[in-house]
Amino acid sequence: MKIGIYGQFFYPVTGKFLDQLFDVIHEKNIEFSIERGFKKILMKKKMLKDAASIPVFDSLDESFDLFFSIGGDGTILSSLNFLEDYSIPVIGINSGRLGFLASIHDQEIKQVLHKIFDNEFKISERSLLELNTSPQTNIHRRLALNEIALSRKDTTSMITIRTWLDDEFVCAYWADGLMISTPTGSTGYSLSCGGPIITPDTSALVLTPVAPHNLNARPLIFPDNVSIKLQVETRSQHYMASADSYISTLTPDVTIEVKRSSQTIKLALLEGDSFLSTLRKKLLWGEDQRN
Repeated sequence: MKIGIYGQFFYPVTGKFLDQLFDVIHEKNIEFSIERGFKKILMKKKMLKDAASIPVFDSLDESFDLFFSIGGDGTILSSLNFLEDYSIPVIGINSGRLGFLASIHDQEIKQVLHKIFDNEFKISERSLLELNTSPQTNIHRRLALNEIALSRKDTTSMITIRTWLDDEFVCAYWADGLMISTPTGSTGYSLSCGGPIITPDTSALVLTPVAPHNLNARPLIFPDNVSIKLQVETRSQHYMASADSYISTLTPDVTIEVKRSSQTIKLALLEGDSFLSTLRKKLLWGEDQRN
């Protein structure tokens, strides 16, 4: 077995998690490689023994069996840069904040790691969005696990986003922005803007306006085999488009198309974990004295 280890930051609990991860790796004699940038961070924190002998990777290949993401949900989103060409299961160890995707968060993780390395886990396959632009820009063909969003830039004025579903006109949203979210992303930015929660196995997307001027503009759920076309009007002649954490500045002459990607990402879950149990835990559902 060969695993890849990736992170973006060093949180206070990161060292505790990594100590236990490396203990189990050495105990089971598992081959591993650390992403180049993350290795530099760990070396500065003096987290690595015999650092010179530890291999690094800039990209993945078919030799990897598992991919460990050390951080919060944002780190898993950034993992798409490495995973989009391979069906490698992602193990999210949550050393960040809320953590809907990074499901392993107990300080004592050795028992959990043994189960993972013994293949005692299940796969939750998550859909991705693909953003295309005409004419092509630097955000063309970007993938997103959570959402693709358009928002105003360099102005306090609203933007107008004309929206079509499969070439049928929906409306012109007057708002600070508009996003298209996957079921995975429904617990993120979309939720904070009043969007619904969608279970990950639902074949649907949600269109959520951000601070709409027309208050009757509500989130819209539709099948994920639909193509979405977007055109923006703005006084500043610039607006922002984002695919998860990747952000680009575009001009109104650019037309955006969003569709479900043919690719997916595989999240590894332990037996007993589920989306609903995560909701109860993270959103404190049922935390009432009457229960």
